[in-house]
Amino acid sequence: MEIKQANFLTSAASEAQFLRPEKPMIAVCGKSNSGKSTLINLLANRKGLAKTSASPGRTRLVNYFDFGAFWLADLPGYGYAAVSKSEQEKWGKTLDAFFANREDIAHVFLLSDIRRDPSEDDMQMVAYLNYHILPFTVIATKSDKLSKMKRKERTRKIAQAFGLGEGNVIAVSGFTGEGKEDLIKKIAQIISLE
Repeated sequence: MEIKQANFLTSAASEAQFLRPEKPMIAVCGKSNSGKSTLINLLANRKGLAKTSASPGRTRLVNYFDFGAFWLADLPGYGYAAVSKSEQEKWGKTLDAFFANREDIAHVFLLSDIRRDPSEDDMQMVAYLNYHILPFTVIATKSDKLSKMKRKERTRKIAQAFGLGEGNVIAVSGFTGEGKEDLIKKIAQIISLE
C-alpha cells in the first residue's frame, strides 16, 4: 500500500460536527505530546499537515484527515495537567462522544512514548478500548531516542504493561521514519478487513 496524498478535511469541536466516515477511519489517540501530529505528518510525507507543538495540550478538537484509502481522526490528547479541570472534562466528553459511534471507527492507534512506562491515563484508555471492543494497536513513538536493543526491550515491556502481545505494539520514529513500513502494513490490513 502506498499513500499518495493526504489532506486536512475539517476540525470538530462537538459531537454535532463529527464526520460520518466515507472510508475506513482510524482514530489516533494518546497522552498530550505523545507524537500524534508527528505520526500523521510521517504517514503523509509532509511536515506541516498536522500542526506539531513542543508544548503539550495543543490539539483541542477532533481533526480529520483524508489519506485516500482511509481517514485519520486526530483526537485531543489526554492527561495534560496544565489545562483547567473544566477543559480536561470537556476533552473527556469529546472523546466519549467520539468513541460512542463505534461503527464509524475501523481501528484505534494508541500512542505511547517508548521511553516511558504507560501512565494511569494510558491504562484507562486501554481498559476503555477493551470494554467497548474497539480494535487497537499501540504505537510506541519516539523510538529514535533509544538504541535498537533498548527499543526491543521497551517494546516488550510496553506490551506486557498493557497485557498485549508484542505484535500489537509498533515502535515508530517520526524523526527517522523507522517503523513506518510496519505501520503502513498494519493500515493495509485494517483497510482490507473493512
